[in-house]
Amino acid sequence: MAESAESSKDYFVTTVNEDHATICWGCGLRLLLPTHAPVFKCGWCGAITSQNVNKTETKCLWGRRLQDRCFVTILSVFMLFLICGGVWAVHWFVFSVSYTFGIFHYILTAILAATTVSTFSLSAFRCAGTPPTLLWGSYPVVGKGDLENYTFCHYCVKPKSPRAHHCRSCGTCVLDMDHHCPFIGNCVGAANHRHFIAFLFSAVFSTIYISFISAYAGLHIWPPVKYRSLGHLNGSGRDLAIRAFKEVMLALIGLSVLLWQQLCYIYEGKTYLSHLSSQGSGGDHIEEKGCQNIFRFFGCPYSIFRYLPTLRNSPKRHTK
Repeated sequence: MAESAESSKDYFVTTVNEDHATICWGCGLRLLLPTHAPVFKCGWCGAITSQNVNKTETKCLWGRRLQDRCFVTILSVFMLFLICGGVWAVHWFVFSVSYTFGIFHYILTAILAATTVSTFSLSAFRCAGTPPTLLWGSYPVVGKGDLENYTFCHYCVKPKSPRAHHCRSCGTCVLDMDHHCPFIGNCVGAANHRHFIAFLFSAVFSTIYISFISAYAGLHIWPPVKYRSLGHLNGSGRDLAIRAFKEVMLALIGLSVLLWQQLCYIYEGKTYLSHLSSQGSGGDHIEEKGCQNIFRFFGCPYSIFRYLPTLRNSPKRHTK
């Protein structure tokens, strides 16, 4: 009976074509591929390898970074010049209204100026976000599933997590990259995204306050200027005021739209790049939407829904 059982077993021997074999970059194991698969995923470490890589060299990266830093420095000096010039231009008017109003104006202006400049500097000069450093390339040091959905960045020559994206302008991989902002000369990522949102809030409030003070001061200054004998100065002054008003309104609208867009992405639990990738993939991956994403983004330890048990424990309604 034992001999008949052994004789019933079939043994198959096959040869492996070298074109169908490859080495996983994550764990170093030798893997068999389907017929010339362009992308494969390692069954041990979970790393994803793309066979078709079109790598282009990034030239003059240091020159681009130097140009961005010079632009950000000039923009910071220009912001300080506008703040100091605006305070000097209306200081006599606010103190002429009342001494209390003048003190309030100086305190509020100092707070808005310090907040705007500091958040802008942190967004521009702080690292956007460095992906975590992992061990890779050798089977003994890479456990099962340690590199799940990791890809290999051929620019940085190191693993790239699913939450990271390589920025060719900065020349590095950025964790939770939202976008590369030319006005701050830096990427918006996991490390400076909060500072960027704070800068937008501060810039919007500062623009609104500056517009209000300028309009209030202009309404009180304009009547004596309007009745001067030099009429051509009145026309040029009126055109200058209208042009300045249009530029301020355009800046306010642009900042408000950008802030609203960023808050919408945070509410949806996405970044700008993940939003684009979800649209390209047909929206198969659905993130959890809700205000908890905003609280988590700003680092609030407790959600407001903890204090609303009736809304939290209310049964869900299903529409047929």
